[in-house]
Amino acid sequence: MTQAKSPPPGGPGPDFRMGPTRISTLVVAGLAAAAVAWLLISTLYYSGIPRLPWLPVVTLAALAVLEAYAAVNTRGRIERKPGREPVNPLLVARFVVLAKASSLAGAIFAGFYAGLTGWLFVESTRAASEDRPAAGAGLLASLALVAAALWLERSCRVPERPDDEHEPDPRESRPGQR
Repeated sequence: MTQAKSPPPGGPGPDFRMGPTRISTLVVAGLAAAAVAWLLISTLYYSGIPRLPWLPVVTLAALAVLEAYAAVNTRGRIERKPGREPVNPLLVARFVVLAKASSLAGAIFAGFYAGLTGWLFVESTRAASEDRPAAGAGLLASLALVAAALWLERSCRVPERPDDEHEPDPRESRPGQR
């Protein structure tokens, strides 16, 4: 007969924890998106593509503003500043997931707009010069979204408590017991 293996001390499976977003992950995603954008735009005939729309730029900028506002509001509520109600822990968890997804999406959009903007500055046609403002604004809005998402993620961290504020361990208050 085989013996059943006991679970590891940390739990039934490997310890999967969600950590802070790595800048290297965002840089790699952005560079890959820039390469794809450059390849797509250079292999397709550019004059057959319609003008760049401004709606994605406005959407990315609005998301950046909303996430920056959420970062300021959440930090104040986590720190329990006067006049602010306590924060719901589930809301903070949702904000962290939103921030991680937005930072990756913003990095991909920033890479795409960077590749597109780079190609538009190399191209000397009238259509390319007309699309440069939208592409540049899209790059800036995407970078703003990445910055706001990273700020929101950082704002959702629980602040460190000083050593004198730690609650005593209940086992320490009962002498003679282990």
